[in-house]
Amino acid sequence: MIYAFDTYYYHDYANTICLAFEDWNSDQESEILSERTIVTSDYESGAFYKRELPCILSLLNQISLQPGDLIIVDGYVTLDESGKNGLGGYLYEALDRKFPVIGIAKNGFNSDDPARRTVYRGESKTPLFLTAKGIDVDAIQPEIERMHGNFRIPALLKKLDQLTRS
Repeated sequence: MIYAFDTYYYHDYANTICLAFEDWNSDQESEILSERTIVTSDYESGAFYKRELPCILSLLNQISLQPGDLIIVDGYVTLDESGKNGLGGYLYEALDRKFPVIGIAKNGFNSDDPARRTVYRGESKTPLFLTAKGIDVDAIQPEIERMHGNFRIPALLKKLDQLTRS
């Protein structure tokens, strides 16, 4: 199973959604999980994970991860050439490195990371940025390129983003 997570922040709470789907070519989710969490910390530049990681970990308590499951986060797993953790890297560590974590970011990051890949989907000239831990990023790149949907953002990830805001 593939579990994709995203969180949207309101004034005093965060809305975290997880879409579960069977494989990279799925056009529909198998399950939608959601949770509202009280926001206990302000956004801290350079430490985004401190705010979002607790939300994802809390929602993960509703899931019984199995060997072979994959996790997608909206953001980065690694941030630079030294392998500095982004949100996904901290999640990978919190899961005792047992489950691969894939980061799909919509915006570029200002440091070099030789493990980061750019993904162009559909006819978009604007890339997505792909990072991963626990799985070969080069093996995942074609899967992201083939995910369902004709546009830059795969259809299920677009739905995920919309659900966090509703």
